[in-house]
Amino acid sequence: MARSLEAAAAPAQAAVLLDQGSGRAALPCVEAGDRVRVGTAIGIDPETRNRVLHSPIAGVIRAIEQRPAGSGAGRGLCIVIDNDGTGDRDPALEPIDDAERMRAPQWIECLANSGIVGLGGAAFPTAVKLAAALAREATHLVLNGAECEPWICCDDALMRARAPRILLGARLLLRASGAGRCTIAVEDDKPEAIAALQSACASQPDERITIRAVPAVYPAGAERQLLTTITGIEVPSGSVPSQTGLLCQNVGTAAAVADFAITGEPCIRRIVTINGGGVARPGNLDALIGTPIAELMAHCGGYRGTPERLIAGGPLTGRALADDGIGLTKAMNCLVAASTPDLAPRGVEVPCIRCGNCADVCPAGLLPQQLQRWAQAGALERAGALGLLDCIECACCDYVCPSQIPLTERFREAKSALATREEGLRRAGDARRRFERHQARLQADAEAERRAFDEARRRARGDGAN
Repeated sequence: MARSLEAAAAPAQAAVLLDQGSGRAALPCVEAGDRVRVGTAIGIDPETRNRVLHSPIAGVIRAIEQRPAGSGAGRGLCIVIDNDGTGDRDPALEPIDDAERMRAPQWIECLANSGIVGLGGAAFPTAVKLAAALAREATHLVLNGAECEPWICCDDALMRARAPRILLGARLLLRASGAGRCTIAVEDDKPEAIAALQSACASQPDERITIRAVPAVYPAGAERQLLTTITGIEVPSGSVPSQTGLLCQNVGTAAAVADFAITGEPCIRRIVTINGGGVARPGNLDALIGTPIAELMAHCGGYRGTPERLIAGGPLTGRALADDGIGLTKAMNCLVAASTPDLAPRGVEVPCIRCGNCADVCPAGLLPQQLQRWAQAGALERAGALGLLDCIECACCDYVCPSQIPLTERFREAKSALATREEGLRRAGDARRRFERHQARLQADAEAERRAFDEARRRARGDGAN
């Protein structure tokens, strides 16, 4: 496929989902009929109230309505914006000239309102990750440029085209996290990307930053697996990298941080790979968030025949989408218009034969057959104890399963159900604690009233005696 980077046109109408792929939806801070400019905040975090979603175009809010979700299942609230063609930028967007000299907490606060998230696919808020790394005194930043899943090459295109931006982003992330060194990990089958980064390092010398080639083995690009490859440190189950002094960010995230510092532009665009046998001219597009997938496919020559399936993500970790009217989200690193030859036919599922192939290939060291057993039985706590939440959904187990069991799909469902149950337990615990505090206050008030009554009675008796 063509691996160069092209700019996609601004859409006539943007459809910006309030849940950009992280599983946590923003709250709209605009209403239908409002006029917005490029970079105007349109969504805020429900807890921190930070500005996390911004308009990618200038125009008028047509509607805030339910539309198919970008995760591939269900529906979600979406802000629909009609483009007025002016391209007016919000006047609040200004370069941050002193970003490299700014104190880390202040710089993190700026990033919290930029809407920048992990652009490798997880869409986790970058500022939250940086704050945790700073608080835990992280020492090593790893920039992930290790794309190892077939069909995805947006990071490769970015590294070849904008290596200096990635280097600037690395320095800014070092500033925010307090880490003392940075390793940019690139797969050894990307020689042009490695050469571009090395050239950028030579023109912007920084002894803290090094480039390291890693083997092109799936799923080497997964966060925990990459950190172990680079540092030799294994992140324990139930913990996060910052607890071991590590921080991992995608190279696209680093470039977005640099763009924010240089232009003041929040996260309103990303690079996405358009691929698959069902599209005429595959490529890598620099596109605005909210651009309908149909327009991105049209930019690449349109569909070749009728695709069998539209997938957000790669062939192993991706999820099928309901239709191509869904707007591009920050989590979409790849869109695959899959033709019939692209899709291996799934056989009839039969009972597990306990061959152990899934356990042999699991990069997280789990026992998928046991997870499947307890997930199917609804014993979510038991599955959780066996490491369900450590599953990285790489689909290696699916690939080797002779029984054709859709293990990854079931693990996703079980993880979602477990998270829902844990959230319910958390809320129940919060309610119980509120009730206990309320009861304690009532008891304290009653005790205070009783003491006041006893004191008044003693005084009355004393006055009577006199």
